[in-house]
Amino acid sequence: MSPHTHPTVTPDALDVDVTADVEALYEDGITARKGAFTPEWADRLREDIETAFEEARSRPGGAVGRGPHRYYVEIHPEQLRGFVDLVDHPWVRSLCTAVLGPDYRIVEVGFDVPFEGAVNQPWHRDFPMPEETRAERRLTSLAFNVTAVDTEEDMGPFEIALGTQWDDSPEFGHGMFPPRSHYPRYEERAVRKYPRRGDISARSALTIHRGTRNHSAKSRPVLVLGVDGPEATNGERHDAAVTRAYWESLPERIRRHLDCEIVDVLRPITQKHTIEGLVMGDA
Repeated sequence: MSPHTHPTVTPDALDVDVTADVEALYEDGITARKGAFTPEWADRLREDIETAFEEARSRPGGAVGRGPHRYYVEIHPEQLRGFVDLVDHPWVRSLCTAVLGPDYRIVEVGFDVPFEGAVNQPWHRDFPMPEETRAERRLTSLAFNVTAVDTEEDMGPFEIALGTQWDDSPEFGHGMFPPRSHYPRYEERAVRKYPRRGDISARSALTIHRGTRNHSAKSRPVLVLGVDGPEATNGERHDAAVTRAYWESLPERIRRHLDCEIVDVLRPITQKHTIEGLVMGDA
């Protein structure tokens, strides 16, 4: 196993034992909790995603392309009826605390939707490697994914190259896109994931991954929850906000981790057109 360091957290500070999950994150770059929620909970999630997507598509900058027929939309927490259920789930809380420490911050809520005709994305990571990871082999953020559908082989499943969260090369385009000469390594380590409604996965967004070609006529919406440790800066790229009334309705143990603006009226989020969106469009 590769040497690594992560926060020392006493077991009594956690709601559930996530020792094996932390090891999987450091070894493979991904772990999962099967059946964390009921299929009915996931069906409500899909309804909320579809409502938010329709709203986002109705205005300029509401949805950003991540390649042909593939979109990403960032949303506000209160657009999801299940937001509190998700961030307060004992496994989510425990994993965030164990990997990132007790002062972790929830910085992103959004979703990806690949539709019929979506193609293989280039292999990529979601942002350049932070110096703490490079120098100390320490993960400073987590990405949780929650599927809103039962994933089938023809729906363009998520593909991840296990153990590649530590890969580092000056050849990576924008620090995120490995050159095609590296692809055989990722294809050799690639695993496709077929989550069911109610499952949650957690990964380092540095682990090299891609969405694959959607051969079906169905969409495959997936919720994304981004969580930073104290030194991570991913929150600077996101614009989540909550209304004052919603903030006051939240338990204190959620408020202390929710890193977003408190406003009187929510404004629709204009997606940031990152270099990722531009490169994905050429895939």
